[in-house]
Amino acid sequence: MGKLDRRVAIITGGGTGIGWNIALEFAKEGADVVISSRNMTNLEKVVEEIKALGRHSLAIAADVSVAEQVRSMVKQTVDKFGRIDILVNNAGILHSATLLEMTEQDWDEVLDINLKGVFLCTQAVARYMMEQRYGKIINISSIAGRGGGLDSCANYCVSKAGVIQLTKSSAFELAPYGININAIAPGTIPTDIDKRDKTPEQFRQFVEQRKTVAVLGKIGDTQDIANLALFLASDDSSFICGETIAIDGGRTDRM
Repeated sequence: MGKLDRRVAIITGGGTGIGWNIALEFAKEGADVVISSRNMTNLEKVVEEIKALGRHSLAIAADVSVAEQVRSMVKQTVDKFGRIDILVNNAGILHSATLLEMTEQDWDEVLDINLKGVFLCTQAVARYMMEQRYGKIINISSIAGRGGGLDSCANYCVSKAGVIQLTKSSAFELAPYGININAIAPGTIPTDIDKRDKTPEQFRQFVEQRKTVAVLGKIGDTQDIANLALFLASDDSSFICGETIAIDGGRTDRM
């Protein structure tokens, strides 16, 4: 018997990286999983992987920054599965630029996806969870939102700090309805975003530098995030609410 037997989960940004690994981990533990992204690239492949694990799945193309598309995603989920038990707000983007070079479009798009998207998805799903008197919402933030910032990423850092505060505010409002809302703040977890615009040697140097600031002397991977997400999605975490949990190997520059 799995930790998520008969649960229904929505995972945004579920086609690659952290979202993909969370989707498979949930399916292994008995959940039926809906995955979404702004396009269908990779989603159908993940659906087949989930089905191979013996669970049902649905892929939905949706932009989490557009309220109508979010409502449609949630409605399709309820129409197919009858309920929503878990939401993982994982969709996120990064546009790097210095503060003086950052365009208004760079700012707006990152805030719209990374923060507004969490608000819209939480709002849409909460209406069903309140009726059920049960739900688990997991927001993927970042240690970049907890302090220290990142070079040339003001928009990203602000969006992830906003996710942490939205986690606290929404937990305060929705906890009386049996809804646990928490956030995960990953440290360095190499994904396609980190490899973008880097040569193999530059990426190697990036990884080695990040190892030096963690007390464990290493970086994490997407399975580490999936393991924590599973804990927060299961009833093992029933007394945890409104928290942001760092998973960064003990980053000495973020303590």
